[in-house]
Amino acid sequence: MDNLKQIAHNVYFTLKDSSPEAQQKLIAACQKYLTDHPGTIYFGAGILTDELARPVNDRGFHVALHVIFDCLESQNAYQVHERHLQFIEENKENWEQVRVFDSTVGS
Repeated sequence: MDNLKQIAHNVYFTLKDSSPEAQQKLIAACQKYLTDHPGTIYFGAGILTDELARPVNDRGFHVALHVIFDCLESQNAYQVHERHLQFIEENKENWEQVRVFDSTVGS
């Protein structure tokens, strides 16, 4: 069943204020609002890695969010969860661009 395959939810934030403090503020908000949702297998949030600047690296972001869900149903529930919506509301003013890459992973 496709709805039982794991879902990778990867989000790349380009910030209006890209200062180290603003980046850390967004990471802290990710940790506050986007962790421990039902069905989460993995959560990670961090900054662009300066040392990884190969020609193939897309460097057009400041903060990256990675969440792996156990199935599509869990990812769909996360999208409308009040904590996720509060994260968006409290942080969207500093977003220049948000790119979301969702994919099926695993077997």
